[in-house]
Amino acid sequence: DPSVFSSGKFVATQNKITKHGSRRLRTALYQAVRCGIRSNRNKKLRAYYDKKRAEGKLFKVAIIACVNKLIHWIFAILTTKEAFRLE
Repeated sequence: DPSVFSSGKFVATQNKITKHGSRRLRTALYQAVRCGIRSNRNKKLRAYYDKKRAEGKLFKVAIIACVNKLIHWIFAILTTKEAFRLE
């Protein structure tokens, strides 16, 4: 759940993640990404993580970016009702 900070004409470009929503779901997604990156089971996720690290992102920032990517993949799978393919 990203927070939005704006006042008048000012709109922040860096927003922190709020702690709304399910704590267990956040933990499960975080652990899933950590396991997927560590064991190289998901090559696309590992490539995305490596790209973020190459951009100079910190470890946890890159992991959270991967969590957001995973959430987008899950949403796409649920809306299109198709099986997940790694190709």
